[in-house]
Amino acid sequence: MEKAPLIGIRRHRISTDGEGVTTLVAFHGCPLRCTYCLNRQCLEADGVWREMTTAQLLDEVSVDSLYFLATGGGITFGGGEPCLRSKFIEEFCQLADSRWHITLETSLNVERHHLERLVPVVGQWIVDIKDMDDDIYRRYTQRDAGQARDNLRWLLSESDRAGRTIIRLPLIPDFNTPDDIRRSRAQLEAMGATHFDEFEYRTTFQV
Repeated sequence: MEKAPLIGIRRHRISTDGEGVTTLVAFHGCPLRCTYCLNRQCLEADGVWREMTTAQLLDEVSVDSLYFLATGGGITFGGGEPCLRSKFIEEFCQLADSRWHITLETSLNVERHHLERLVPVVGQWIVDIKDMDDDIYRRYTQRDAGQARDNLRWLLSESDRAGRTIIRLPLIPDFNTPDDIRRSRAQLEAMGATHFDEFEYRTTFQV
């Protein structure tokens, strides 16, 4: 049975991380090193809250099954980078109620085989692409954008998946501008993206 390190579980989230009432399950570990990371504990050696098997997680979240079914909600996997735990998520979904809606919040900056494993079980993808400009992406995440961009192009290549994918385009203070966001959106629309979430990062510290 698969086991994974978590940084937290948050219940009763409404229209924040997917449809209806959701429970956010956040994993430890991430390939990016974003300047304004909201969950820095996912990168710290002592940032693990609990390690759980898929059966233990199912037992933990099943208490809200009635809420999920009544509102069209379910489980949202985030982190950290949930795609790194693709085997865990796949096994969990095989155990869970098939009526629960499964959402994934991801940067897509992972090897393709993770996505291929997850596509059959994920109902909605929320992709935090940061910015489509290579230099902006690299300065902000300390990683290259090529893998994430190739994976997004693959994900959007089928209209069914494209219709279930929301692209997050943040205005990041000191890194990009509204013009950068407009350019990114135009590129993404050309790739087949139709659903966007544009917002501004609220930073409370200096770097």
